[in-house]
Amino acid sequence: MPGAHAQASMRPANGVGTPRWRGLLAEGRARIRAAFEQSGKARLALEAHSALVDALLREIWAHTGQSSALALVAVGGYGRGVLFPCSDVDVLVLLPEAVDEDARAGVEGLVGLLWDIGLEIGHSVRTIEECALEAARDVTVQTSLLESRLITGNRSLYRRFAAAMRAELDVGYFVEAKLLEQQQRHTRFHDTAYNLEPNVKESPGGLRDLQSILWIAMAAGLGTRWSDLVRQRILTRQESAQLKRHEAILADLRVRLHYLAKRREDRLLFDFQSALASGYGLKDTPAKLASEQLMQRFYTTVKAVTLLNTIVLQNLRTRIFPAPAAQPRVLNERFQIRGELLETRYPGLFEREPAAILEAFLLWQQHHEIKGLSVGTMRALWHARNRIDARFRCDPTNRACFLEILRQPSGLTHTLRRLNQYGILGRYLPVFGRIVGQMQHDLFHVYTVDEHILMVVRNLRRFAVPEMAHEYPLCSRLMAEFERPEALYIAGLFHDIAKGRGGDHSRLGMIDARRFCRDHGLSREDADLVVWLVENHLYMSSVAQKQDLSDPDVIAAFVDRVKTGRRLNALYLLTVADIRGTSPRVWNAWKAKLLEDLFHAARRRLSPEPGAAENTLQAKQARVLARLRAYAIPPDTHLGLWKNLDDSYFLRHDEHEIAWHTRLLNYRVSPGTPIVKARLSPVGEGLQVMIYSPDEKSLFGRICGFFASINFSIVEAKIYTTRHGYALDSFQVMDPTRTAAHYRDLISYIEHELAVRLKEHGPLPEPGRARLSRRLRNFPITPEVLIRPDEKGAYHYLSIVAGDRPGLLYRVARVLDSYGVDVHTAKINTLGERVEDSFLISGEALDDPKTVVKLEAELVQELHLSP
Repeated sequence: MPGAHAQASMRPANGVGTPRWRGLLAEGRARIRAAFEQSGKARLALEAHSALVDALLREIWAHTGQSSALALVAVGGYGRGVLFPCSDVDVLVLLPEAVDEDARAGVEGLVGLLWDIGLEIGHSVRTIEECALEAARDVTVQTSLLESRLITGNRSLYRRFAAAMRAELDVGYFVEAKLLEQQQRHTRFHDTAYNLEPNVKESPGGLRDLQSILWIAMAAGLGTRWSDLVRQRILTRQESAQLKRHEAILADLRVRLHYLAKRREDRLLFDFQSALASGYGLKDTPAKLASEQLMQRFYTTVKAVTLLNTIVLQNLRTRIFPAPAAQPRVLNERFQIRGELLETRYPGLFEREPAAILEAFLLWQQHHEIKGLSVGTMRALWHARNRIDARFRCDPTNRACFLEILRQPSGLTHTLRRLNQYGILGRYLPVFGRIVGQMQHDLFHVYTVDEHILMVVRNLRRFAVPEMAHEYPLCSRLMAEFERPEALYIAGLFHDIAKGRGGDHSRLGMIDARRFCRDHGLSREDADLVVWLVENHLYMSSVAQKQDLSDPDVIAAFVDRVKTGRRLNALYLLTVADIRGTSPRVWNAWKAKLLEDLFHAARRRLSPEPGAAENTLQAKQARVLARLRAYAIPPDTHLGLWKNLDDSYFLRHDEHEIAWHTRLLNYRVSPGTPIVKARLSPVGEGLQVMIYSPDEKSLFGRICGFFASINFSIVEAKIYTTRHGYALDSFQVMDPTRTAAHYRDLISYIEHELAVRLKEHGPLPEPGRARLSRRLRNFPITPEVLIRPDEKGAYHYLSIVAGDRPGLLYRVARVLDSYGVDVHTAKINTLGERVEDSFLISGEALDDPKTVVKLEAELVQELHLSP
């Protein structure tokens, strides 16, 4: 046995001391790791590690002459007799009611010695009464103490402690507290383990979910092992076998993580995924990286654990809190409600009538009083999922039922998640089943493909909930007016469904969507809309973030592709839902404004209003003058500035910006020094900064360098040169770590310091070193640079794709400056940690094809630079 082996290795008594114990610990750990790498049996390694530490603690306790009145107790995971390689060793030094100072000093010396030999000790020193008080205050402490075992010391004291902990246990409170604790933990992870760097221990479906089951069973006196729950008829033998298998998979992963990281690390970070996959013998294939194969296995495991956790905990609650016999309320010949739970009216329903599988979820969705499924119904669904085959999918009754689920006025998000959790959604839609647990290494999605799709449908549904109309008022208004919104939900389900197949996922997904619409009898109008949305779901985002929305030709081309108002509304709703469903970091107020501006511009062109003349340049200028009068600016004061501004300025800036610029500059049209003014951005996030200065070489680079030096990201730059040679530039800048109050405090600093920086001359300084994110280190983006002339030949377009890092725009600006290239506009588009920037540039160097090639190569080299 591992314990006996570890104990035997501790017996030599000569050479006692810190170096010896440190050596014994290191040798024991190395031996356990070698045995694990050979056998691959995590449980044996955990037990052996626990036994090794037990033996060390006993010897050190005896050697340091601790008082015989004290007891050394293992608690928490160590108390269970399993210890992960780099986990804390949680111990309790149990004191009698009265203890002298020598005994307390001895304990302090013991703890210090344990740290000295290399044990990471989590310790507490308490009496039985103090333990009871702490346990009453904190259910986590109570759980840790319930899992105790005596290592060495006063056995009688320990027995009294164990009896006191059991006597203090309020089973009902403990069970409810542990269920609430699990719920809060799941909420912390957004109720999903399907992000790309999940936590093996804490995420939904992780090891902690399995431990929660056993803690509750232990508190209720139903056992401490899976086999005990089988005897108590809480688990079936099949479920017990599945839980043991999944527990072994998760434990094995966690052990390997600790060894790879050389520290307590429970997150499946990108840094370790490839090495872990290699350790399992997985190899890259043309379709999937080895790390993607590993993660898909992990997601399959946590999905099964999540479902089994639900089944077993509900069964435990029924056993611990038996509800009074309740008369069932019959819903139909197949289902009834008993005690807020939906249950089948006879055994074997799903096997005899597979159509009842989808019907159960539809009834759950329709009857809000249903809180869940009975344990028997849950189990029967889980075991009957294999009945969903080609024949099931072709049955008109099942197709109609699935479509009815999508058409329900509420509960859609929860229902789709439940269908996915039970493995039913992927069987009914095999194309969806192929992307369950599939990773996306594009640096802005933080969820697996299936989880992202469900997030998008969730976002669309939120637009239809009146209580959430304050979040996105325009989206809520459009959704309220949208007929047959199920077409949007279907488009959301299929927009990324072809990810990972190779080729254009939009076009491949369009084929799947068309087949679904045909099979489910959607009208021609709705089917055409769904197919068009899936094919074009990236189009609006691309135009809004990469093209000049002040250019009438851009709007005309966009409208020519959209064609109808219903398409425009649907595409806008899907685009907002899609971007918001990629990552909490990707969506911001600036992206919201760009999409809304494009939406309104397209709608005006699609449905010209009777007062279309209001959209002319003259009407826009008149509205600006009306704004200026509100600030008591005298008539004609604006003329000195405006005579130096051409039509392109008024087209590219909105009325708020023009009025702001005019108020600040009307009395200093030709200043000798730079003017810098900043304000809280009208879009609701970040700052808007105006720079007015005699135009000169390197101006754009100096501005970018300043913002890089204070860790601000530039999300848009409007570069304009007046007729009399002044730069009138406007920058939208952000720092995601700052609040509105922090931005306000920085306004004066930016105005002064940037003005000082712009007075400097000479070469642009070298950029500072930048730290790459972990994701970018593990999944680097190959930089792409393309320079092409515009249709008129007056300017060139520069497009850049690269991994984001602080100061990236400054690096680009320095290279352009060295070639004498001027920047006229900059569209900065950051998607997570991927940038897709575009610039309108000019310069003599761009007329020479060889120089353009050299410039492109130098930009690529700069973007390739290591931090």
